[in-house]
Amino acid sequence: MRVAVLSGKGGTGKTFVSVNLASVAQNATYLDCDVEEPNGQLFLKPEKVSTLPVTVPLPAFDGEKCTGCRKCVDFCHFNALVFVRNQPMVFAEVCHSCGGCTLVCPEGAVKESLREVGCVKEGVAGDVRVVTGILNLGEVSAVPVIKAVLQKSKNERGLTVIDCPPGSGCSVMESVSQADYCVLVAEPTAFGFHNLKMVHKLVRLLQKPCGIVINKANGEYPLLNQFCAETNTPLLLRIPYDAKVAERTAAGQVAVLQEAAMAEIFRNLLTQIRKEAVQ
Repeated sequence: MRVAVLSGKGGTGKTFVSVNLASVAQNATYLDCDVEEPNGQLFLKPEKVSTLPVTVPLPAFDGEKCTGCRKCVDFCHFNALVFVRNQPMVFAEVCHSCGGCTLVCPEGAVKESLREVGCVKEGVAGDVRVVTGILNLGEVSAVPVIKAVLQKSKNERGLTVIDCPPGSGCSVMESVSQADYCVLVAEPTAFGFHNLKMVHKLVRLLQKPCGIVINKANGEYPLLNQFCAETNTPLLLRIPYDAKVAERTAAGQVAVLQEAAMAEIFRNLLTQIRKEAVQ
């Protein structure tokens, strides 16, 4: 089963839930698709790490063959190509690597080269397989690296936890594309509740079953409870703020490996997720 863990904003505890959920399960796979800020490895501390580059195809032009017909420029709907001084030029940051310019060139003047946009690191932490995507600084799109991370566990059995990027953009959509169930982590604040509603709308649009975990839940937050009732979304867990757990987390420790009470909480959460996923 693939469980995607999302949050409408950063700082809600999405990675906290993800690493603890993976750690409490047996023979789990943890996929860090938050490729701009991949913090899961700081907690799980994988060993025997291997690294593979992630590349995307980029058009390269043969000036001797190019006749200046501009068919490649006219074809590109992303405006990644321009024609300057009788030579085509590509803006690598805008190019979507669709290969269309190669297909439409009548002279065969467009080939493809590979450009590295990030890497995927793979290791083990106890009985958790850890796959981490890292996007190179300055890259516009995280999707190619996220796809490479998801591909690494395509045929995995058992529990796979997908630690998604925050928000509700294209990178989040790609991260949850293969998920069987989505866990939405929220904090009981007005800002957190507003962003939760956006990510909830996204997973419902993608027709993914989901449940909500409220983190740092000291006291009631009626608006969240009302939202769960109105949308028929199960409230899976309320995690109260605990200074000791916060200290352990700040020190890069996994709470379920340090405290039996936290391990029991996350085992119960996993059991509830499995029940909800088959309904």
